[in-house]
Formats: sequence, C-alpha cells, structure tokens
Amino acid sequence: MFTKQLSAYGDQPLIVLTRVAKVYGKGRAAMSALRGVDLRVDDGEFVAVIGASGSGKSTCMNILGCLDTPTSGAYFFKGVEVGRLSRDQRALLRRHYLGFVFQGYNLLNRTSAAENVELPLIYLGMPPAERHARALQALEAVGLKGWETHTPGELSGGQQQRVAIARAIVTEPSVLLADEPTGNLDSTTSHEIMKVFTELNRDQGITIVMVTHEADMAAHAHRTVRFVDGVVESDTRNGGKL
Repeated sequence: MFTKQLSAYGDQPLIVLTRVAKVYGKGRAAMSALRGVDLRVDDGEFVAVIGASGSGKSTCMNILGCLDTPTSGAYFFKGVEVGRLSRDQRALLRRHYLGFVFQGYNLLNRTSAAENVELPLIYLGMPPAERHARALQALEAVGLKGWETHTPGELSGGQQQRVAIARAIVTEPSVLLADEPTGNLDSTTSHEIMKVFTELNRDQGITIVMVTHEADMAAHAHRTVRFVDGVVESDTRNGGKL
C-alpha cells in the first residue's frame, strides 16, 4: 500500500515540510534545532540549503533523509506523511527513493569503483549482471568511464566523490541528498563536482537538495534556502525572493 501511494502521487509536490520543529533533550536541557520550518521542493529542482553551523540545515537534511523525525509538524514525501510510516517503511523509502552523498566518500577501500557502486543494488536483490551494467552506466554518467576497476586508493579525492555520487544515483532515486559534498575538496575540484550535479539535474531530471556553507557552491543551484537559528530566513531564486 505504501509503495503504491508513492508511485501514484500525481501532481503532489515531491517534498513538503509544514511547521516542522525539532527539539533535542527535555526541560532546561532542551535545544530547538528547528523552529517551525515550511519548505517545498518540486520534482526536478536543484536546491541549495545554506547557513552557519547550528542553523538547523543538517537537522533538516536528516529529516528529509528519514534519518530523524520531527518533534512536531509534518513531512510529506510524494503526498505521503512520513511521520505516519513505520520504521521499516521509512527504510524502504530511503532505499528506493533517496540517494545520499556526504562530505566523506564512505567507499570500501579494497573494492573497485564499480563494486562500490553496485552495493546498493545488492540490497535491492538485483541480479549480478544487471547491477554491474547499471554500475558502469552510473560511473559513465559522472565522468568515470575507464576507471571502473580502480580502487579508492588509486583515485583522487574528486574521483572518489564521483564514485560516491554514482553509488547514490545507481538506484535511480527520486531525490539526491548531498550534505557538504565539496567539504573535503579544493576549489577547482569542487566546481567540477558541482558541474556533475548540474548535469545530473539537467540531463537526468534528478531532484537535488544540497547542504553547503559555501555561497559559490550554492550559486550552482536553481534556488537557495538560508537557515538562521532553526528557521528559514530566506528562499531565493535567480537573485529574486520567492
């Protein structure tokens, strides 16, 4: 029933947060990470979420990725209220509809690029030949054709991040969630990674939500959402307020 709801969401927005709050701790030790966030992300958008440390942007990303749940408010994914899903259903949502890219590449060191990319497909029970073909296709999409047999130790930092991006998109997710994906990279390589994201968004229609503290990285997105003290301070597109 859950997967049928998601696959038949029609004209519903892809992501909607409604008055989402997140409080850690209780009593005097309580800390509000989010204070009533409203956010909408439509299919095919590339959204950058920026803000200082402690602004709530990473907490918001964890909620979008079903790695955390709101204290109050609601999160709708393809019209389905995520807070009403069971733990197993949220795991299915992550596995089938979300791709993750982090600041650390999280690759298996003794495993080839192609084998690293195949890992999510193993969890989906895909036959070996099919998952290998999909992995090669994903690596080509991020500009790593010819590097399939190389291990992470034989790749540069930028190439390792490309492998991590290929691994995130190999399941053909609805949304790619990227948390500080250029945090470990130099300026030139960071812009190269942003070009990869831009091409995936433009050519494959992958929706991207990216957390970053770098304004020049955020400039590659269609839209920038700025968090301050647990609230959305601004939401802008092409220099104009939404």
